[in-house]
Amino acid sequence: MAAGGLTRRGAIGRSVAGSLAGALTLTAPALAGTPPGPRRLDLAAPDGRMIPVTEWRPAGRLRGTVLFFHGAGSSPQYYPDMVAAWVGAGHRVLAPLHVDSREHPRTRDFPGLASWQARIEDMRALVAHIGPEPYVAAGHSYGALAALGLGGAEPVLPAGMTGPVAPRLALAVIAFSPPAPIPVLITGAGYGALRVPALIQTGTLDILPGMGPTGPDAWRGHLAPFDAAAPGGHRYGLVLSGVNHYFGGAICDFRQPGPPQREALSTACAISRLFLTGFGEGQGAGPTRARRLLDRMIGDRPGLQLLRR
Repeated sequence: MAAGGLTRRGAIGRSVAGSLAGALTLTAPALAGTPPGPRRLDLAAPDGRMIPVTEWRPAGRLRGTVLFFHGAGSSPQYYPDMVAAWVGAGHRVLAPLHVDSREHPRTRDFPGLASWQARIEDMRALVAHIGPEPYVAAGHSYGALAALGLGGAEPVLPAGMTGPVAPRLALAVIAFSPPAPIPVLITGAGYGALRVPALIQTGTLDILPGMGPTGPDAWRGHLAPFDAAAPGGHRYGLVLSGVNHYFGGAICDFRQPGPPQREALSTACAISRLFLTGFGEGQGAGPTRARRLLDRMIGDRPGLQLLRR
């Protein structure tokens, strides 16, 4: 693939093409919108603030738990395809509504970095809520930073807060478009402290004006957690050609200019589901097969590149 300055092996063999087909088969059925039957629960922050949480549960066997954190200003309801993919893989999904959301009734009470402190409180409350249960942390943009913090990355904590971000690490992290290092939130070294397997996604049009680097290759900043993490820990980087921060308005903010990049989103969700099976369900034949399929997909193919370190 060659897009936005991305170049590497340009062709893939039949075995890799077969791996992609196998991965998509393993992660079937196809995405079908938000799963039915979500329920609402409220958790309490240290100051008594209520944290609204949406929970989706699979219809069949429960294989694991995903804690999902939305992007700045967004809401869990704007990620139906991701939720459907993970619930379809047998995982329940718990997603808080953060105070920076446009849907939150108290958003004006948490300007600037006050929302970051509230997000950390939300994360801690959610981990405490599930008790000793293993979990995978997932997020988009601002929420991807949070998820990486639950994987051992070391973000900058607000004044008065002490670490770690949460008392118990996730099994793995799924990070859609995490921010490039921002001094008040996280440094490159902070990303380098990542301690668990991770899937880190971006696109060659994933450039946000006023946020991080500029220029046609600025999208590479979203791979900072992948680049900074120590090699050998099952870290994957997924780059989608022509995809922007919002998948053309298909996630996070439906008001974004389209058209929605739904085919690319479907592919990203399928690969994230394969990663979830491989690293969020412990040991066994299913996880082993998922990891092998994921590793056979390393390299370039039309529209995407999967990296590993």
